[in-house]
Amino acid sequence: MPIAKGSTINPARTRAAIVEEAIPLLYERGLDGIGVAELCARVGVSKETLYRHFGTKEGLIEAVLRERSERVTRWLTEAVTAVGDDPRNQLTAVFDALQEWYGDPVFRGCAMLNAAAQHHVEAVRAITARHLDRHLELLTGIARRAGAADPHLLGRQLLMLFEGATVVAAHQDTADAGEHARKAALTLLSAARPAGPHD
Repeated sequence: MPIAKGSTINPARTRAAIVEEAIPLLYERGLDGIGVAELCARVGVSKETLYRHFGTKEGLIEAVLRERSERVTRWLTEAVTAVGDDPRNQLTAVFDALQEWYGDPVFRGCAMLNAAAQHHVEAVRAITARHLDRHLELLTGIARRAGAADPHLLGRQLLMLFEGATVVAAHQDTADAGEHARKAALTLLSAARPAGPHD
């Protein structure tokens, strides 16, 4: 819902509402695909309100990226938690969630990687790096629970499959990128366990 121009009744609520409206718009159009005037018109605020809450368009972009990262992290964590303690099921849940996302008509790739490619500025790069670190933490945790000999290495390999599948789905074919990545990820998971005395 558009925010009343000049609204200052609840600054935190106004700020959150602007971010909420801007998230899908900036994802669809790209960070540089919409100017401040149109952005304000679409979000329903004046330039003065936007600048008061975010300082600049860059400030809004950073707030949008941070919020989106939080949401994606929660979404994936909930997908993993929902399937119980088995690491294979957890890893399957991650890539199944991705495949479902790829099939969404509004899918445009990873917003963080898109942002880093479009905006070569340190603040955006830092937000993107932290976002990838969160994915790495999740995947390394799965690798550790699976008893991988080197969970950090496996976590990085799984992250490469995760992000690579997202790039392929965004630029080539969404039909089965997640499924192929899931099969490769499960193969890596099985191969990464330490050798037993009878292996």
